[in-house]
Amino acid sequence: MIGNVSIVGAGTAGLIAAKALSRHGIRTTVYDQKHRLGRPPRASGILSIKGLGSLGIEYSRAVTNTLSGARIHAGGQTVSIKSKEPIAHVLDRPELNEICREEAESAGALVITGQRISGHALDRMSGSGILIGADGAVSSVAGHFSMGPIGRHALTYKAEYEVSSNDGMVDLFFDSAYKGLFAWLCPNSNDILEVGVGVDSRYGNGKRAFEHFIRSKDVAGIIGYSKPVSEGASMIPMSMRHRIVDESRGVLLVGDAAGQVKATTGGGIIFGGNAALIAAETIKRHMEEGASLKDYEDIFSRRYGMEMALHRAISAVYSNSGPGTIGLGLRMMRTIGLDRFLGDYGDMDMPSLMIKRFFLRGLSN
Repeated sequence: MIGNVSIVGAGTAGLIAAKALSRHGIRTTVYDQKHRLGRPPRASGILSIKGLGSLGIEYSRAVTNTLSGARIHAGGQTVSIKSKEPIAHVLDRPELNEICREEAESAGALVITGQRISGHALDRMSGSGILIGADGAVSSVAGHFSMGPIGRHALTYKAEYEVSSNDGMVDLFFDSAYKGLFAWLCPNSNDILEVGVGVDSRYGNGKRAFEHFIRSKDVAGIIGYSKPVSEGASMIPMSMRHRIVDESRGVLLVGDAAGQVKATTGGGIIFGGNAALIAAETIKRHMEEGASLKDYEDIFSRRYGMEMALHRAISAVYSNSGPGTIGLGLRMMRTIGLDRFLGDYGDMDMPSLMIKRFFLRGLSN
């Protein structure tokens, strides 16, 4: 084994980094303050099949449902975007975390749970090797090493209900009560429906928005008087930190700690997981060849910077538009056939691919 890397945070990104580093022959230890990783589950688990394939995880046992599209509701209008083939899986997030832990440990990483890391411990870790912060939106690593704030957060609240409803579609609702994000209904399985809401932390409270949503006709008629079988709140970073590498102290941030999320949905596993792979490769080259740790930031920016910027731009459009305006946009989508185009060529993670396909399709007509 060469070198020494400490990872704070045993979420998906931290464990993907641990597996990759261990496979490179680098001594890797992961620390997490929770005794049971991934519990309680805070984030939803809708991930694109294509994006999951890029992470190298044997995730099949975590799949609880498969989706083929979405219905978008706003201003009295509804548009269905449906693919001919499945495009996303719903995953049991704690189970996915357990798979990632097993893979990291099989590769040689040591995972230590139930241990809170002090500032002194963080200094020792960075002083004796490389330190990766993978400890979520409110990152103690980022805070301790003054790596700057995350400028925008979303507050979410979700609950699961025992409801038999599964047509392979997720419903998204845009309303002024959910400013900055949206509300959703997702069939997590044949008999479990997830009901959730996300709002920009500057404009609302996730729990209050959730209570507004479940009283609406869109939800009340579905869940009736059912009681949730699980529920919980979370805070999601919706923008990146300005600095995700401290070269002088050997500190890198990955995943939610870096703010590597899609601003359109708050989903962070695909970008965060790929960032973890880039970080591991950079650390390997740093230890073997003396490469700069800042290469990690540069490579991530080249590969995914445009995609993240496009997600932010799309998010800004619907965040600053009322439901009536969004509804008008949905009606125009149907008129010009954009709903069919997105069903055939849409990409949940890479908006630039959709744009390229749209113009290539236009040029070929």
